[in-house]
Amino acid sequence: MLTLLHTSDLQCGRPFRPDAAEALVRFAHELRPDVVVVAGDLTQRAKAREFRTARALILRLPAASVLVTPGNHDVPLYRFWERAFAPYRQWRAHIAPELDVARRHANATFVVLNSSAPHAAIVNGRLRARQLELARATFAAAPAGDARVLVVHHHFVPAPDPSAGPPLPGAARLVESFEGMGVDLVLGGHVHETHVSTSRALLPGRDGPGVPLVACGTTTSRRGRGAEKGINSLNVVRVGTAEIEVVPHRLVAGGRDFAPGEPIVISRHRTVAGPRAAV
Repeated sequence: MLTLLHTSDLQCGRPFRPDAAEALVRFAHELRPDVVVVAGDLTQRAKAREFRTARALILRLPAASVLVTPGNHDVPLYRFWERAFAPYRQWRAHIAPELDVARRHANATFVVLNSSAPHAAIVNGRLRARQLELARATFAAAPAGDARVLVVHHHFVPAPDPSAGPPLPGAARLVESFEGMGVDLVLGGHVHETHVSTSRALLPGRDGPGVPLVACGTTTSRRGRGAEKGINSLNVVRVGTAEIEVVPHRLVAGGRDFAPGEPIVISRHRTVAGPRAAV
């Protein structure tokens, strides 16, 4: 079984909660997941000091593979010249030189795509044809038994709280492409509220249960929305051969540790034989 720790929206900067960060570090070391995913918005205003805080936090997580992707807050909003000519300067200096990543770890193939779009859509992002081609080629070359996991900051289906904004443009077309690639799971953030859906929300009436689309709330900031206003959250995701289990965890204001909620179990759209036991 593949165990993922799914976090997002650290928002290092003014909304950052150091106590939530400490709770995240404790939780991660207790869980010891195969992979940690940080699905964007590491910072609040893409400042160097905020990226340094984010990097220091990431380095405290267990020595599993840690996958990160930029969010819309990780490019400058008000520093117009920097946004125009070097929007990822701070990201590359402090987090990683690359923006799109393909990696294999723990019997799984991951593709991490940068959906931020500083020149086109500062809030709700974009995915581009070349990025889809990277995902398609990577998953086509993956071993048959690998779990295929896609990480994108922005969301594909409307969030429970409409203040989260509209989904990525062309969302139905995008998730149709993901199904064609044999993607098993999509992890994201952006909406600041835990939300679990499947591609059937956009492609109803098709065969199979659809690809799970899992959005994490804000793990270490005060910017929770909707049912998670004032709450921090993360997900533990376990991928078995026949099912995917998502266990949301919440940290209430004044609390010390993330506490588990009810598991959400989704049948895998692409059932495969492999070494992992079913959930």
